Amino acid sequence: MNEKILVINPGSTSTKIALFDGETQLWNVSIEHALEDLSGFDTIIDQLDMRYNLVIQALHEKGYRPSDLAVVVSRGGPFARVESGAYEINEDMLETMKTNPIDQHASNIGMAIAHSIVKPQGIKAYIYDAVTMDEMLPIVRIVGLKEMARRGQGHNLNMRAAALKLCQDKGWNYNEKNLLVAHLGGGITFSLHSNGKTIDMISDDEGAFAPERAGGLPGFQLIDLCFDRGLSKKEALRMIQRKGGLISHLGTADSREVEKRIDEGDMEARLVYEAMALHVAKNLAKLSVVVNGKIDAVILTGGIACSEYFTTMIKNRIEFLAPVAILPGENEMDALAKGALRVLRGEEQSRVYKKN
Repeated sequence: MNEKILVINPGSTSTKIALFDGETQLWNVSIEHALEDLSGFDTIIDQLDMRYNLVIQALHEKGYRPSDLAVVVSRGGPFARVESGAYEINEDMLETMKTNPIDQHASNIGMAIAHSIVKPQGIKAYIYDAVTMDEMLPIVRIVGLKEMARRGQGHNLNMRAAALKLCQDKGWNYNEKNLLVAHLGGGITFSLHSNGKTIDMISDDEGAFAPERAGGLPGFQLIDLCFDRGLSKKEALRMIQRKGGLISHLGTADSREVEKRIDEGDMEARLVYEAMALHVAKNLAKLSVVVNGKIDAVILTGGIACSEYFTTMIKNRIEFLAPVAILPGENEMDALAKGALRVLRGEEQSRVYKKN
């Protein structure tokens, strides 16, 4: 059985691709896009032909053709609210991505690249665990203003992959467990997995502060700050998305640099770093009450989960809830390949997206 899977993961200035044969990664390439090459495109979708041609060129340089593939899988961008798992890329999905996406993010174009590759071959292309995967319970969506509601958006691909891996390692049935997951990266997000669904999440604009993100902020003070400084919407978003967290307090987003300062006796760095760990633990505990505290495991994943110093601070505060598993790294390419492989082997059924 042919199990060659091409994985596509576009970013703002790169397109990462990898070829898997079953569970084994054969190779990976990061195609870099110079800013001057991108400046001529008004929208993300306008970059399709350029990125598609570079992907095909890289595939050929590795000695492969589209006809060698069994399936193509792309990172699922924030094009629409969807459920977990695989969705076959179809015309409705592409139309929504082009005309009415939730966000014009570079990851959206991966769907169009994948579709362009498979269409002449008569094979399938999928997305898996999209950024805007949203299975939250109705009760957890409600907030104190009727005009607003909480929505699922976060590092879904890596968090759900970590949850599935822990279950596989322990011989658990994912559909029978309650798992808390924290993704620790430039932004920090959280998810609660219960009986096979991600029933609640905390996104990086409402939870813990992170290396770059400000996280949840006191509402009155935030309103005062924006008005007092006369900030535009763009300026306010940049402040909380790119200039918050460790950058705001310590001038760096590099957790390794922060730990080096702590080792050298920097007490401010120690206090801020410990506060970030406390925020992570508090948000994990906050999610636990949705299932009455009945948690089978807590999982810490993402790049900062490589730090024993940081994860130990979280573990010491949260392990009263459940055993804590450390599954470090951002394993997006592997997670995409394994999701597609489950569909290819008939272990999981893909979903069909229909635009509203």
